[in-house]
Formats: sequence, C-alpha cells, structure tokens
Amino acid sequence: MPDDPASVRAARSLISELVAHGVRDVVLAPGSRSAPLAYAAVEAAEAGRLTLHVRIDERSAGFLALGLSRGSALTWGAGAGTGRRGGEPDLAAPDRAAPDRAEADLAAVPAGTPDLTAAAPLEPLAPLAGDPVAVITTSGTAVANLHPAVLEAHHTGVPLILLTADRPHELRGTGASQTTHQPGVFAGAVRYEADVPAPSGTDLATRTAEARDVAALAARAASAALGLRDGTPGPVHLNLSYRDPLHPTTPPELPGHPEGRGAIVPGAAAGVNRPVTVVVPDTVRHHASPALPGHPGRTVVVAGDGAGPRARRLAEAQSWPLLAEPSSGACGGPSTIPAYRLVLGEDGPAGEIQQAVVFGRPTLSRPVQRMLARPDVTVTVVAPGGLPWPDAVRNAAQVVPGLAPEWYEPWDDADHDWLARWQAAGRAAAAVIDEVTRDEAVADSPTALSVARAVATVLGDDDVLVVGSSNPVRDLDLVLGMDDLGGLPAVVANRGLAGIDGTVSTATGVALAAARTGRRTRALLGDLALLHDVGGLLRGPGEPPVDLEIVVVNDDGGSIFATLEHGELAATSDAAAARFERVFGTPHGANLAQLCAGYGVDHQLVKDVPSLRHALQAPSRGVQVIEVQVPRAARHAETRDLARRVAEAVRGVA
Repeated sequence: MPDDPASVRAARSLISELVAHGVRDVVLAPGSRSAPLAYAAVEAAEAGRLTLHVRIDERSAGFLALGLSRGSALTWGAGAGTGRRGGEPDLAAPDRAAPDRAEADLAAVPAGTPDLTAAAPLEPLAPLAGDPVAVITTSGTAVANLHPAVLEAHHTGVPLILLTADRPHELRGTGASQTTHQPGVFAGAVRYEADVPAPSGTDLATRTAEARDVAALAARAASAALGLRDGTPGPVHLNLSYRDPLHPTTPPELPGHPEGRGAIVPGAAAGVNRPVTVVVPDTVRHHASPALPGHPGRTVVVAGDGAGPRARRLAEAQSWPLLAEPSSGACGGPSTIPAYRLVLGEDGPAGEIQQAVVFGRPTLSRPVQRMLARPDVTVTVVAPGGLPWPDAVRNAAQVVPGLAPEWYEPWDDADHDWLARWQAAGRAAAAVIDEVTRDEAVADSPTALSVARAVATVLGDDDVLVVGSSNPVRDLDLVLGMDDLGGLPAVVANRGLAGIDGTVSTATGVALAAARTGRRTRALLGDLALLHDVGGLLRGPGEPPVDLEIVVVNDDGGSIFATLEHGELAATSDAAAARFERVFGTPHGANLAQLCAGYGVDHQLVKDVPSLRHALQAPSRGVQVIEVQVPRAARHAETRDLARRVAEAVRGVA
C-alpha cells in the first residue's frame, strides 16, 4: 500500500504536535487546499485527542475559536467575578495539566516603606490565557474573513493558532485560482507568523528533517500564542503551503480505534529524534519602583476589561472606591460603586479625586475618560505584559507592571470616610435605577435597562454571561450587582475593538467551553449584533451540541447613537430626526422569529420583564433566542432623564 502524500503526513504531524502543546479544540471551515489539515483534524478528533468544530463561514469560525479560548480560561479559577477559583487549575478537566505561567509582580512601594519585593511571593502579572485554539481555513478570501476575530484576539490577548492553507510557491503570482499573497495578511496583529513551504518528503532524510521542522514550528507557535516568553498571549499565523495530492491514500481507521488513543508529547512525531523544546515563561526582575504618587485618601481604582481580581483586592485593602466594568473580572464587594459613570458626572466626591489606579482597558465610559484626563488627577496604570498600556487620554503619570504585595494587604490608616461617601452616592444612584427598572415602572413597555437588570438578577456566580458591545454592555454596567443575590456571573465581552461582529459565534464558543465544567452560558445582545452574526446560529448535525440562551433586545436599529451627540442633534427638528433615522437609526424590520426558524433555532418573544425572568428560569436545552422588543424612539429621553435624576440624588447625599 502506498504511503500517504507528503501534504497529509505534514498536516498530521502538525496537528499532533499542536495537541501535545495544549490545543484541545480545532475549528474547521471546509475547503480544498486545506484538505490535509481537515483529514488530520478529524482523525485526531475520532481518536479522542481533540474536539473538532466545523463551521461553513470563516468569520464565524474565527469568533467561535475566540469564544472557545475565552471560555476555557474561565475554568482555571482565580478570583471574584471571573469564574476562577482561588488560582487552582480546574480539577474537572482531568486531561489538562496547568502550565507554569507564574510571573513576578513589580513593586510600587508606599513612601517610607522598605522594598519587600525581593522576598515577596510571586504573583501572576496578568490573568491566565485560555487554551490555544486552532482555526483551519483554505486559501484566498477565506483567510481574510478571519481578520475581525484576529484583531479582537490581538487586542484582548486570546491565544488563537491560525492554520491557513496556501498554494505552493510556484503557483503564487501566476493567476492560479484562489491564490493571493497570504503571508503577512494579519500584519501587526499576530504574535508570531511563519510562511511554511510545501513539504516534499521525497526520501527518509527529507522526511526526518521536515518532521523536526514541524515539531519546532508547533513549539514556537504554541509558546507565542500563550505568551510564555513575554506575557502577551494572542493570535499566531502559520501559512501552510500544500501540493497535490491533498488526500490520504491509506484507509481511515474506525473512529475511536484504540491505537489512535493515548497521550502525545512534543516531538513524538514519526522521524523526530531530538531533545524536546520546553518553553519556560519569562519572569520580570525585581526592581524597586516609585510609590503611588498621589494622596492615598483621595484615590479611586478603575477596573477596565480584563483587569482581574487584583483591582478589587487593592480597592478593598485600601478602602478605595472601585469603578469596575462588567467584563473586568473585578466586580462585587463593598468597594464596588454601582452606576459609577453617572456618579462621576457630578460634583461631590467625584470632584475631589486626586489619584486613579487603572487596571485593564477601560473603554465603556466617557465620564471615566474625562476623569482620567483631568490635570489634577495623578494616574497610575498597572499594565503587565508587553502590549501598549491603556492611556487613551495620554495623562498617565507612571506605568508599572504591577504593585508590591503589601498594597493588597489591609491598611490601618485607610480613609474609610472617603469610601463611605462614594458608597452613599452609589446607593443613591442605584435607588434611582431601581425606580425606573422595577416591574411596575416598565409595565407598559420594557426598556433595555430593565431587560439588562432582569438578565443580571437570574445569574449566579457559576454562570457565564456573554454581553454584546454597544448598548447591552453599557446597560449591564449600570445594573450588574445592584441586586445583591450572593454572587456575580463571569462576564465575557469582546472589548478589544468593541465591535458587534462575531458575538453569536463568540457566545457559542464560550458556551461549549464552559459546559465542560457544568457552567451555564447566556448572552445579552442587541438586534443588530444578532443580524450581523446570524450565521453563528448555523450548526451542522455532526457538531458538538451547545446549550445557549440568547436574549436579544430588539429596538429595530442602532439606539446607541441616540445616547450620543447625534441624538441631541436629531431632537432639534423633523429633518434632523429623519436624517438620524436614515444613517444612524438604520431600522431593518427583520422578523427574528422567522430568521431563527430558518436556522432551526428555538425562538420566544416575551412581552414584559416578568415573562423574561420566567423564560430565563425555565429549563432550556440547545440554542434558544429570547426576543424582547423595546421602543427605540424614547432612548434619548430615557438616557437624559436618568442622568438628571441620578444627579439630583447624588447631590442630596454628597
């Protein structure tokens, strides 16, 4: 029986090596040039070495992979509001050993205290990355369709391994079908890239050399994706050339064949005889760094997307107010200030801020950015890793990789009155929000804010919520934690570039990963986000089942623009309103029930908030869309009225 072609052997070796380096999931978009990778992936899946997901749309496939990786990070455990538990690896995943990614935390020591960093226990600089997830596409425009997910993964540090098939070098630039210049297509958005020549395998020596090359390539790709050397995980791109023939000549083994099972170690591919390459995570050297320069009694902690639990720990230890975005992983606890962005818009304690300590990437709130831009506020940005630090207003006094452990210990001289004043302001703001979102206030028609609150109230600390960009995440920002139900869900949001694209696919990936540890996933998004990624609802009959409830706030268009300056202008005349409706409101009139029926997805239209809560509390299997229709015309007035009422309430307690 003849050997399999060189393309098939090389693809099989690459998939095996990637599995050895921690790849558990592969997302495949079908194609011809990528056939060797498809055969290799399905063989590994049938042998129980990985889980294969097939999607016909490459853009959806990219976001599904992003969601799978982000969902896997939730199982690692490490703090309040993130779904992590005490920093321990998840014991429910028996085949997974926690990689050693410990990194040091640089010191920023209070004035007058000794430098204790040399003796301090090391603390991770950044939240652990999730599992690396591989995505397979064919050549041509298929590759370009990965770009939105790649950009999101780049900006949020999600480890994706992009395996793009290509024509061999002799066919490039010749007018060959489905052939373009793929190397470098993702430019500066990938941590590592390689343009891999087509294998030949003409003799034993060549096969041995190519197998060694594949093993080394997989080690570099996986380590770069996980950020093991520099602490900056993210996407990597392997552009893989294959010559015909592209299919195996040997018959496939039966699924689950015992010879196909067993652990794989790096470098175990046939023909590889070399020491295994082990990538050791880099650590930051201990140096003394300056103390936090501002007045300790007038400090706030800002926790943006991906901040992690250390932001909450710092705020609680120092009795500082915590302004935490929903996807920060820091929400909850006595320091968290509800509706902080509305409180920031007023005088009182907000006007007295002298220092801000920033974790993560705060992107939701203009009031937060205005506060960080104030010349009388000293800003310290805690930015681990090598990515650009978040300082959009360009006002940071210092940027440090981390704070010394003593900052996270309770301080006897903390100004508890400072926190108490913020807590009072937060309670006043929350009381106003309670008034406008309680059932009787929205009995005639639900509002987007009341929908967000209803979703938040039914979620526990073992649940996962994927929230869409635009209004849903901002509505959640105002209500999350307002009802003290004993726990907060892990919140996942694509805030790297804050786009609405790929949200359904991201939520699907998160749900698949979270279900492995018994966690339930829901999504909250707008109608445009659903329509933009409606292809994410499509799942073939052979694909792993997914349980996911998607709450869609349907206001027939883009209501976020009504909350911005465009909404103010639209209110000035009928002509301005008509122009706004055409280019910003963008009504679509889509029938979501019929759309879901076409994809074989359950759909439920609920008329009021109690019905929404009932639907969310009922048992549910598979993918279900729960639609809540809300009026868009009133959004501008609702936003303005809420800000006015909160301002009055905060002034009353300031």
